[in-house]
Amino acid sequence: MALPHSDSGAGIGAPFSLPIDDVEALLRTDAGGLTSDDAAARLGEHGRNELPEAARTPAWRRFLSHFNDILIYILLASAAIKAVMGDWLEFWVIVAVAVINAVIGFVQEGRAEKALAGIRGMLSREATVRRDGAWITIPAAELVPGDSVRLAPGDRVPADLRLTQAVQLRIDEAALTGESVPSSKQTEPVEAHVGIGDRRSMAYSGTIVSAGQGRGIVTDTGAATEIGRIQELVQDAGSLQTPLSMQLGKFGKVLTLVILGMAAVMLLIGRYVHDLPFDDLISAAIGFAVAAIPEGLPALVTITLAIGVQQMARRHAITRKLPAVETLGSVSTICSDKTGTLTKNEMTVRTLVTPIGHYEATGLGYDPDGRIVDADGDEASSSDLAALLAVATLCNDAHLVKDGDRWSLVGEPTEGALKVVAMKGGASSAGTTRRDVVPFDSAHKFMATLNESDDGSRAILVKGAPDRLLARALTQRGADGSEPLDRVRWESEVDALSAQGLRVLAAARKATRAAHVEAGDLVDLEFLGLWGIVDPPRPEAIDAIADCHAAGIRVKMITGDHAGTAVAIGREMGLVSDERSRVLTGPELEELSQTQLAEVVRDVDVYARTSPEHKIRIVRALQSHGEVVAMTGDGVNDAPALTRADVGIAMGIKGTEATKEAAEIVLADDNFATIRSAVREGRRIYDNLRKSVVFLLPTNGAQSLVVLAAVLFGFTLPLSPVQVLWVNMVTAVTLSLALAYEPAERGIMTRPPRPSGGSIISRRELGFVLAVSLVIGGVTLAVFGWALAAGAELAVARTMAVTVLAFGQLGFLLNCRFLSRSSLTPAVLRGNPVVGWSAAALLVLQLAYTYLPLLNGLFDSRPLSLLQVGVALAAGVVVFLVVELLKLGVRRPVTVAA
Repeated sequence: MALPHSDSGAGIGAPFSLPIDDVEALLRTDAGGLTSDDAAARLGEHGRNELPEAARTPAWRRFLSHFNDILIYILLASAAIKAVMGDWLEFWVIVAVAVINAVIGFVQEGRAEKALAGIRGMLSREATVRRDGAWITIPAAELVPGDSVRLAPGDRVPADLRLTQAVQLRIDEAALTGESVPSSKQTEPVEAHVGIGDRRSMAYSGTIVSAGQGRGIVTDTGAATEIGRIQELVQDAGSLQTPLSMQLGKFGKVLTLVILGMAAVMLLIGRYVHDLPFDDLISAAIGFAVAAIPEGLPALVTITLAIGVQQMARRHAITRKLPAVETLGSVSTICSDKTGTLTKNEMTVRTLVTPIGHYEATGLGYDPDGRIVDADGDEASSSDLAALLAVATLCNDAHLVKDGDRWSLVGEPTEGALKVVAMKGGASSAGTTRRDVVPFDSAHKFMATLNESDDGSRAILVKGAPDRLLARALTQRGADGSEPLDRVRWESEVDALSAQGLRVLAAARKATRAAHVEAGDLVDLEFLGLWGIVDPPRPEAIDAIADCHAAGIRVKMITGDHAGTAVAIGREMGLVSDERSRVLTGPELEELSQTQLAEVVRDVDVYARTSPEHKIRIVRALQSHGEVVAMTGDGVNDAPALTRADVGIAMGIKGTEATKEAAEIVLADDNFATIRSAVREGRRIYDNLRKSVVFLLPTNGAQSLVVLAAVLFGFTLPLSPVQVLWVNMVTAVTLSLALAYEPAERGIMTRPPRPSGGSIISRRELGFVLAVSLVIGGVTLAVFGWALAAGAELAVARTMAVTVLAFGQLGFLLNCRFLSRSSLTPAVLRGNPVVGWSAAALLVLQLAYTYLPLLNGLFDSRPLSLLQVGVALAAGVVVFLVVELLKLGVRRPVTVAA
């Protein structure tokens, strides 16, 4: 008999909302657990408690996918025709170009996606389960619905459990919910509509027990668990094409149609106007196609992006997937997790309130470097504050460890915050001994210790929820000793601190002579004051958000935390203002259709109590408006949204392995400010990539125009197909890469993000490219004609034509450095040393092409005289000067800014 199932994927619907007896009845089990036979039968029915492994694309298919480009198809077709014609040298050169491009793409693609493997690695390996009336340890993969499981501190929860016992049980669910404080658990059912962060009666697979003891009944295993549902969301989230890949795709299709159309016209004119031999026409058509195709473009894009990866790594942004470098430059919205990304994920006491006054604590996180100051900014040292800090350090089980310059916490985050503030105020446990303790319990929400001083006096120190301590307090410590408790005042103080997004704890004490302490002894307490605790924003993140806003990039905070805390942190970070501080919670989002969400998604900057499904819906709603979305996160609950976003950004220090594997970029320093630097670098890379494309295309344009003119006017081809490939590859490998190192343009982070879609080359830039192609092609034809007229043989004239094309590109490289202003300035030779090295490399290669016998044989080139070399150099100078005149004649400067 199959267990009942719901649409949510939980074996019995919403077990957290059902009484324990009902859950046991539905799962046909009880506290005694299952028998071995029953467990074996259920294992056969439900399968092993493991997450399914997704099928991976074979390496050979991934390699062949790099040939799936329309421009590569034309190259391969040209190679096939050359093979039929028996021109094997040209055949192998063309094939080598195509294969090299595929190898580069395959290698740069890196390792296959491992997000699902990262999630599977979060599952527990073993579980303590009750079988046949006895507790035994079994592989967690053998758990089945209905098993009774025992939990202890440090355990990783092995499956989704409906808790049946919870003794001071606290579970760290940050990986699922994003909350920095462990969740206190209970056995009483909760409402059916609550989000995962409020399901106090459940323990979820993959989370970690931080304190207490517990038992629970397995309700879901394997893919049916919450973590299994997240894995399914990762699989279903899908990935999107990057803006650059879409632009290159459109550009390639348009270019292909132009090339094929012009080749057809050239064949018709050559055959029917000039009556050229068919073999010569085919060779000319292939030469034209090879000349027109920018086969160096894939390598140029890949290498430019790879250079960007190195630059970003120096800024602590590790790029796992190459296209993400460019996509960052077009990001228009950043959706960020709060805990550990915008905040430090280190609880910090910010405010202290005593019956006498208010105090502020400076410093952030677990580093005790800070002070406690009064309202005037002076260091505080009053007796009322000392009593409050004594509770902070003595009624506390946490301690701090210093490793180099970094402080780390051993214990609960909240207790760590209290220990740190006690150290800032100079309080210590020296001279006192703990005699007894009432551990924290979620039922009474306080902890108490019995401490004895060196003089023999004893006191009960208590910390916990303010309402619980106020209910047990009779007096408060005033300036002149004990005075009646002002409960109204304290309730007002608690409300004021909570409104600031602070978590509020209270302290109290009671003198005693007892040797032991129990919860029943905690009456008639003396109330000492309050602590206001927060996971503080990173100061650098506040500045980074301001910079993002200046760059036209919206930042939205998506967190599993409560709405009040989220809005308070959002306001402090500059995400929202008092006038526009709308927050959308998970339950509210559930009531909206995807269309309704899309209508409001751009107006809401803070989302609270969200689930993994909510994050994906938010990302998709933003993308429906054409937004390019970057999503940051550190927990496994963020992995699906990171996969769906245009750029997934994971935290490298505190992020889970599943999140890192789902992301395109990993921040080595977990710093939101690094994202701003990465966006700036992405914009610079895209600018330089467009400059490189504008520079590269006239090479192909000039060569194809030279071949086309020769056929149309019926004279000898100035270039052979292999010579065309030589010019293309030598300029792409040397000169094209120089522009990838250009520094960022002024004001790069004050302009809005470039819109997605469109063409990588604007119409004005295309017109500029055509004009430059005519200039370089015209100069090349002129030199070729001059050489023939001077009596040079055809091979020498073609060698001069190749040299003019190379030197013309070198002159145009200097034009491209400053497309928006004149390059007739000494500055064109400064600021980018790679330009000089690239020019030297081009000269060396061109000299080898001209004078090495081996290359003379391969490419049919010939040595040139000094006069001929001088003419070629002069032609390059002419190209540079004429292009400067073209730039001068354009009313609005050509710019690469999108």
